[in-house]
Amino acid sequence: MHQRVLITAAAAGIGRSIAAAFIGNGARVHICDVDASALASFRTEFPRAVATRVDLCDGAAIDAWVDAAVADLGGVDVLVNNAGTKGPTAFIEDIEPQEWDQCLSVSLDSHFRCTRRVAGLLKAQRSGCVINVSSMAGVFGFGMRTPYAAAKWAIVGLTKSLAIEFGPHDVRCNCICPGTVRGDRMDRVIAAEAQLRGITPEQVTAEYLSGQSIKRFVEASEIADLALFLASPAARMINGQAIGVDGNTETYHI
Repeated sequence: MHQRVLITAAAAGIGRSIAAAFIGNGARVHICDVDASALASFRTEFPRAVATRVDLCDGAAIDAWVDAAVADLGGVDVLVNNAGTKGPTAFIEDIEPQEWDQCLSVSLDSHFRCTRRVAGLLKAQRSGCVINVSSMAGVFGFGMRTPYAAAKWAIVGLTKSLAIEFGPHDVRCNCICPGTVRGDRMDRVIAAEAQLRGITPEQVTAEYLSGQSIKRFVEASEIADLALFLASPAARMINGQAIGVDGNTETYHI
């Protein structure tokens, strides 16, 4: 039986790599994203998947998307809560409350909203899993990125709590904690920090790498490899774990 998979914020970046991995493994996949241009590109590359524009700050839109996807698939086996936004790069006194709220709405609340919609279905069928995407910022503090770090820490707590609720029903919940992932998004994060601190992007990059045992950035496909494993029967007794894909972070940036 082909897995029925829902993935949030999956038209680009890590989410797109995760979707590609599941599609390549024969899964039936529904994704959502807010970026219309990225969605158009995704549909061209993956015509078998269903890609829907959803604002993940809109609770009603999330409910409608999950319900429609589950109806089309005839159920759900895997939910990947990938959505997240980098939030502001600023000291805490310079962050506006609306910036804080927006970051947590996408990066944390969407995980709650999607999961609550499928939890009963997974429990009833006594199979399936939820995979949350956190970050190594959910294990270490992250100066000048406090809303982002707060959301990522909360995802670890959400994951461990859901594992307790799901376990008696043979349903699992784990989270992936990527390190620094190579790509346009990280380039923008590094540029913003360099500007704020008055140093070069190359210096910021060197600081990131200095705290890792393996001295390179993570590839998005390496996150996808773990997601595919966690959703497989090979991981049937892995539950409640926050697993780093980061080359081993010795000390976190800033």
